[in-house]
Amino acid sequence: MARQQNKLTDKAVQSASAEGQQRRKLADGGGLTLVVKPNSKVWWFRYRFAGKEKTYSLGSYPEISLKKAREGRDAARALLEENKDPVLYRRTEIIKTVEASENTFKAVAENWLKLQKGQLADSTISVTQRRLTSWIYPHLGALPITSIEPRLVLQVLRKIETKGKYETAHRMRQRISQIYRYAISEGLAERDPSADLRGLLKSPGAKNRAAIINPDDLGRLLRAIDAYSGQPASCAALQLAPLVFLRPGELRHATWSEIDLDGAMWTVPGQRMKGTMAAKRAGKVPDHRVPLSTQAVEILRTLQPITGHRPYVFESIKPGRPLSENTVNTALKSMGFDGDTMVGHGFRATASTLLHEMGWQPEVIELQLAHRQRNQVAAAYNRSARIEERTAMMQQWADYLDTLKAEKTNVIPLHAKENTQ
Repeated sequence: MARQQNKLTDKAVQSASAEGQQRRKLADGGGLTLVVKPNSKVWWFRYRFAGKEKTYSLGSYPEISLKKAREGRDAARALLEENKDPVLYRRTEIIKTVEASENTFKAVAENWLKLQKGQLADSTISVTQRRLTSWIYPHLGALPITSIEPRLVLQVLRKIETKGKYETAHRMRQRISQIYRYAISEGLAERDPSADLRGLLKSPGAKNRAAIINPDDLGRLLRAIDAYSGQPASCAALQLAPLVFLRPGELRHATWSEIDLDGAMWTVPGQRMKGTMAAKRAGKVPDHRVPLSTQAVEILRTLQPITGHRPYVFESIKPGRPLSENTVNTALKSMGFDGDTMVGHGFRATASTLLHEMGWQPEVIELQLAHRQRNQVAAAYNRSARIEERTAMMQQWADYLDTLKAEKTNVIPLHAKENTQ
């Protein structure tokens, strides 16, 4: 860029006046002009772009000094050398600044959360909202989403790690990444800063849910459940949990319309089974059939006169709502079985472990546990397959639990005994 022949001085700019004229122009060189009016002095940069003469305002004097005006002129001329119109460039930058102030991380994250309605379970959305509010928003929420760098995201996640919440830190990195992918798709960001953090967080390690797998200890638990004093729905849920192998949420949300007591079969709709919301809406999560042992049928028949006129089998004390997710675990804790000993989800691990030891075929056990299969067509078939074997297994399992509950130790499992004949 050629050196400009500057003509003005600080003193000349300070003393310049319109001298009775409407306005007066004082050139400094290189297109920089001081426009002097009776009540103001304004810096202009005059230039040509695409064959047209244009004016670019650099601000008023004395807020913009002669030195700053020259710097503004030089910056504008640099834009012209890049074939950029200074006026249009400034307008674009102003729009970006306004958008950035509106598109904070929190604003974008809240919009993303709204779109997850129907994609994620309500409970998952609630947990994500709570974690974002507690861990992420205080540090990133007010920042423009385009201004957040990987180093800052890592600092926030490290704060979570210092609390020993390693799994939460990993989950929050995933959520931040999902929010950025949404922002990128909407044209609100160009890159995901959390993508650079893979492998940098501490591993949460595998943590199995607490479960009792010792027969004597299981017998003690079953006797405690029978002696538990609570509302009928809570007692029935506790008694039924060891017999049906369902996940706590699948058990709690049971409706009477799913249960055929005469046919001794409980059909859990695919909509309530484990799986993504998208897969459920597409009908890719099959219904799950649960053969009911005579003991399970008896428990349900006893409860039916109490809640049978209502939709939910295990209705909360608040009408029209199922038992809360903490009901079973709280009851277990009150009986002396804390979260390190046994939890509601642990009944599945208990059944799986002991049934394997009893000699039942692994695939039959897995089918009854409704563990997800990669092949959805096979899954849909298998959820109803081998139903006779599964029915026999569920009945013999219930009978086995009765023997443990009756304090009969060293009992030979029925299925294992049959295999020896």
